[in-house]
Amino acid sequence: MGDPGLMHPIFREKTLLFPALILCCIGIVMVYSASSAISMQAHDTLFYYMQRQLIFFGISLCVLFVAASFPYRLYKHLAYIILMVSLALLTAVLVPALGIKAGGASRWLDVGILRFQPAEFAKLAMILFMAYSLTKKQPMIKDFSVGFFPHALIFGLFSLLIIFQPDFGTIVILGMICWGMMFVAGVRILHLLCPLPLIIPAIYFLVYKVEYRLARILTFLNPWEAPYSEGYQITHSLKAFGSGGLFGQGIGLGMQKMHYLPEPHTDFIFSIIGEELGLIGILAILGLYGIILVRGCNIAKNADTMFGAITAAGLTLYLGLQIIINTGVALNVFPTKGLTLPFISYGGTSLVINMTAMGILINIGAATRPKRKNRS
Repeated sequence: MGDPGLMHPIFREKTLLFPALILCCIGIVMVYSASSAISMQAHDTLFYYMQRQLIFFGISLCVLFVAASFPYRLYKHLAYIILMVSLALLTAVLVPALGIKAGGASRWLDVGILRFQPAEFAKLAMILFMAYSLTKKQPMIKDFSVGFFPHALIFGLFSLLIIFQPDFGTIVILGMICWGMMFVAGVRILHLLCPLPLIIPAIYFLVYKVEYRLARILTFLNPWEAPYSEGYQITHSLKAFGSGGLFGQGIGLGMQKMHYLPEPHTDFIFSIIGEELGLIGILAILGLYGIILVRGCNIAKNADTMFGAITAAGLTLYLGLQIIINTGVALNVFPTKGLTLPFISYGGTSLVINMTAMGILINIGAATRPKRKNRS
């Protein structure tokens, strides 16, 4: 069998690897099923989005292998470089010659043969920087000017760039990741709560003073009041779950993807899964996610360095938030937010970044020792 210590990290963390690969394979099948109708209409073929997802999957496998091979401790030396690159990309999105504007928002960067969302990379960059900075500041982590303020300031800088896209949802997610990582690192709870007096007026101006965001909140509270206008998307999502029942209609046999439910292969692919695979399929997929998240928490708990522990906690929180918010939006537990379902939804940027996160998590887990005396 060989010495487990000599095995490549990717084979020492099968608890993370196999569920992620299974979810990716399910994603390829469901992207084909959910996108076939719109693919035929837009591209005169049933397989356009599935073929692209297969390409993204191939690229993400390479990225996963590289990230799992790269010693995670080295990210401490690259944290500031990664942070600066992320800020530069977020700035570039706002440049008309580079940023792609769609639906009133500029969230994509076009650099010729490559098109991607810098906000997705920003989440990963923020996690690595926060982990490095919080580790370095451990001796004075309880000090407001050391443990809290600098990290809140960096979050504010990211938020300022992202709000001009605009992408309020990403700001919320980044904030939850930052505050969650600071909590794990030992920042005082009182310091974490001190921005609350500023958050309430900010929400008022960013939500209640912006018509389309206010409409989303009102639609969330009662989508059936306007089923043919503001509530159209969420009511059709709920209809998909309702018609799926226990065992589902069968793969390819769902009706909501037939030009009823918008974005069936991206933001609302979970609804199509509910319709075609039923409650059994949903529970199986949530079970696979559960395995990944539980293992991620265990890696954070047992990591051999403080940097590894905080990084693993941030990555697990990042994946968990995406899963909770995407599935919650599809079930109308949360207001509508354009967010992909990890490993399953169509999209190259999200798949590659999620697999990068998995690779880093795998490397941390593989480096874990059963007992450790010191963390650094």
